[in-house]
Amino acid sequence: METFIYGLLLVLFALVGTPLFAIIGVVAMLSFAGQGIDTSAVIVELYRIGSNPTLVAIPLFTFAGYVLAESKAPVRLVNLARAFFGSIPGGLAIVALATCAVFTAFTGASGVTIVALGGLLLPVLLKEQYPEKFSLGLITTSGSLGLLFPPSLPLILYALIAKISIDKLFAAGIVPGILLVVILAAYSMRQGAKFKVPRTPFAWLNVTHAVRVSVWELPLPFIVIGGIYTGVFTATEAAAITAFYVLIVEVFIYKDLDLFRDIPRVMRESMVLVGAILMILGAAMGLTNYLIDEEVPMKLFEFTQSFITSPVVFLIVLNLFLIIVGMMMDIFSAIIVVVPLIIPIAMAYGVDPVHLGIIFLANLEIGYLTPPVGLNLFISSMRFEKQVFTVIRATLPYIAILVVALIIITYVPGLSLWLVNLLGVK
Repeated sequence: METFIYGLLLVLFALVGTPLFAIIGVVAMLSFAGQGIDTSAVIVELYRIGSNPTLVAIPLFTFAGYVLAESKAPVRLVNLARAFFGSIPGGLAIVALATCAVFTAFTGASGVTIVALGGLLLPVLLKEQYPEKFSLGLITTSGSLGLLFPPSLPLILYALIAKISIDKLFAAGIVPGILLVVILAAYSMRQGAKFKVPRTPFAWLNVTHAVRVSVWELPLPFIVIGGIYTGVFTATEAAAITAFYVLIVEVFIYKDLDLFRDIPRVMRESMVLVGAILMILGAAMGLTNYLIDEEVPMKLFEFTQSFITSPVVFLIVLNLFLIIVGMMMDIFSAIIVVVPLIIPIAMAYGVDPVHLGIIFLANLEIGYLTPPVGLNLFISSMRFEKQVFTVIRATLPYIAILVVALIIITYVPGLSLWLVNLLGVK
């Protein structure tokens, strides 16, 4: 009876908007106390996480992403992509996809991409005679498109929680991420030809100008990815180099931001996100320790195995479950809370933990868009002042396409593991 009352109170607190880390922390402490274990066990786990050297990558990459979002980098990135792709059918739509994917990879948050780039891209798409429904769905979908590309923050966080190599997960996400972009680009080309949207003629003058203007930002992905996989520096060192490089370029070269007026504000805003992640992380890992001590993952596996014996069927159920999780929770909370529970079960069914990471994040990308409560639907609704049902109708064709891509990613593990094996990433 006492447990029921505690559970009911926690549900009520969650419904009135109590922060997730507080709910998880209370559950963890009550669980340990119920077993006669000192509640300091929760804090011990937080200390262990804090001493993990790879944790430093999270605030550094987050800061770099926020600096890029506040500068004029999105405008330069759009102009660059437009110079290269504007002449093909659906070229501007492909520009939107590519730009948002790159931008989300560095910011790690789909909402930031919709807010920062949506106001720039949607009016341009409409001006170029793309239908409003197509354009609205495209921008809403593109908001979460880059989560599989390094140095995406969810990739780093997943690697920390799953205790696998960040470098492996970075390599594993590239090919599936490209698949998602390519399949949506093919749809955009088809729609561009169908609606007879005017194209921007290719001109070397436009290309050279766009490259010249973006010359300081173009090397950034190559510095990060190339440096890690050539062994020049680790993912953590790449985060420090990225943050320093972006700060120098945007403040002292492009002068988009003022060192004393803008940078302190950007630091404060970006670290609020990092602080929220760390609070949830600390509380959730304490709860995870309790669940592992109580052998909850193994009990869940035994329960699952009594109904599901085939790995194929398990992956179908897992995908449905994760899409619901992505719809109901933000991506950082979902990673921290759900990953420790599903990894032992998935491994028992023979699913590679690196491949599982890509499946997990691909599902959450779709979950962001899934009605009725997908987060991106509401962000897009507020940003573009459209009814949520209008956004949902615009997004449905894209969800169908992404589900097809998800099936390929799930049942062709080579897409995720091929580059890892090719590069021999440890």
